[in-house]
Amino acid sequence: MRRLLPSPISSVALLIAWLMLNESASAGQWLLGALLALVIPWLLAPLRPERSPIRSWTALARLVGVVLWDIVRSNVDVARRVLGRDAAIQPRFVWVPIDLTDPLAIVLLAGIVTTTPGTISAELSDDHRWLLVHALHAPDDAAAEAIVADIKARYEAPLSEVFG
Repeated sequence: MRRLLPSPISSVALLIAWLMLNESASAGQWLLGALLALVIPWLLAPLRPERSPIRSWTALARLVGVVLWDIVRSNVDVARRVLGRDAAIQPRFVWVPIDLTDPLAIVLLAGIVTTTPGTISAELSDDHRWLLVHALHAPDDAAAEAIVADIKARYEAPLSEVFG
């Protein structure tokens, strides 16, 4: 069954999206949508990465809480800086060394950094050992080092615990 339907959730999502995009629930649209929902995931199955097992659901729950709190806190900080005086914004690119090896954990780290206002993941080095982050406010080397330490402690360490 797994070979015929490698991603059942994707298939259902594709079928629903097809019907919504066509604004029709006719038998022909259902048939074509079902065909696409079966064929597309089957064709793309070889491109899917292996799933990374979650080793600690507790660490994942804590990480989600930290990220949600940081998003709220960072939104307030960014709003204060944007609405404040010009000197409150001194952007800088910062290279963050990455100890993670799991591809999903690296992607999640880059995504978390990007969703937290005030920082954006800009580039991942070819060897996947460095993440280039654009920080909205890093006026000096000490601030840049604090950003690196914050990312490593608040996001990378829990991701390492989640994915082992």
